[in-house]
Amino acid sequence: MKKLEKILMPLAEAIGRNKYLMSIRDGFLVSTPLLIGGSIFLLIANFPIQAWIDFLETTVVNSSTGQTLASFISKPAGATFDIMAIFAVIGIAYSFAGKMNTNKIFGAAVAVVSWFLIMPYSISGSVDVAGKAVDVSLSGIPLGWVGSKGIFVGIMCAFLSVHIYTYVERKGWTIKMPAGVPPTVEESFAALIPAAMVMIVFFTINLLFGFLGTNVFQIIFEFLQTPLLNLGDTLGAMVVAYIFLHLFWFFGVNGGSVVGAVFNPILQTLSAGNIAGEHHIICQQFQDLFATFGGAGSTLSLVIAMLLFCKSKRITNLGKLSFVPGIFGINEPIVLNPTLLIPFVLVPTVNIVISYFAMAMNLVPICSGINIPWTTPIVISGFLATNWAGALLQVLLLILGIFIYMPFIKIMDKQYLEEETNMQNDEEEEDDISLDDLSFDDL
Repeated sequence: MKKLEKILMPLAEAIGRNKYLMSIRDGFLVSTPLLIGGSIFLLIANFPIQAWIDFLETTVVNSSTGQTLASFISKPAGATFDIMAIFAVIGIAYSFAGKMNTNKIFGAAVAVVSWFLIMPYSISGSVDVAGKAVDVSLSGIPLGWVGSKGIFVGIMCAFLSVHIYTYVERKGWTIKMPAGVPPTVEESFAALIPAAMVMIVFFTINLLFGFLGTNVFQIIFEFLQTPLLNLGDTLGAMVVAYIFLHLFWFFGVNGGSVVGAVFNPILQTLSAGNIAGEHHIICQQFQDLFATFGGAGSTLSLVIAMLLFCKSKRITNLGKLSFVPGIFGINEPIVLNPTLLIPFVLVPTVNIVISYFAMAMNLVPICSGINIPWTTPIVISGFLATNWAGALLQVLLLILGIFIYMPFIKIMDKQYLEEETNMQNDEEEEDDISLDDLSFDDL
């Protein structure tokens, strides 16, 4: 145990202090409320009741264009998910600029400009001409690159542009304004040369790739993003990530922050792919809604086992205290000890493996990609993310987790029960004072 702690603690500390990983983590949080808001509309538009879907698709709102109520309700989702990479670039660059001790607003601005500088303004498709499909290419910003496909390029642009901006600024290559000039004007002119240098660098990059007959987005997507997503979209990657996540938690380190800083961008990109019609079993919703119930360790199963099978007041009182928070995925009241390490890691692993194969065998639909908050109670979250089969799977996994935790918590219960009994006997002996035991000879 001590050897494992010596390995994990420095690793967690190194990741926790890594400004790049922390900027990615904090940057993605910018888009979280927006994506959840878009998910609400997407959920309404795709609520798993066929009569409702038929109503939305047959109710015409704009008679001149033929747009139905379904297309209008889906628009907020498009306004968030289709441009999610823009939010990521702004958030990551803003956070990273703060860690580089430079102006956050200008850091985010130059990152977005740099990103668009290397983006191909071309939309390819086909149109029907006299019954024949003709390939065409139009000038415009492709939604694919400002969505999930452009996230990895956006991350790289955010870091590189802020680095260049900070380097030029620290070299003193800025315009100095005379005293008395308003601070906002002074800051604007001070950013002029660093921002111009960033634009020159990215213009040159775009020019070089143009000579090669390609663009940065296509190269990064094919040779970096796609392999990483394929790796992340595997059962092995998910299991390994969650084993490390729970080992970090066990030693008092926020495993979600440490592992999530590396793994969550991949999961969120996979979720966006599902919304776009791709097929990824592993995604953000798979992790949030099927890996654990009640927080890390899937401790809602533990809490129920505490209430059903334990007699110790210490455990039952803790179970009562933890039950309601556990329903909403919060398990801070639960204090772990070495006895529970095995089920704490085993239960989420079992949940992941069973859920993966249930979806791979089409027994349960894959998650739709709709961003359902992790605090949503089970059954409801499973139904919204998939259908009734997902809700049933959650219940079955919760019950299985109860029986996995049961023998371990009963060992603790027996130990605590003996301690409580001994303590009670000691208190009774102290309170049991007899006059026969008193003697004046002792005075």
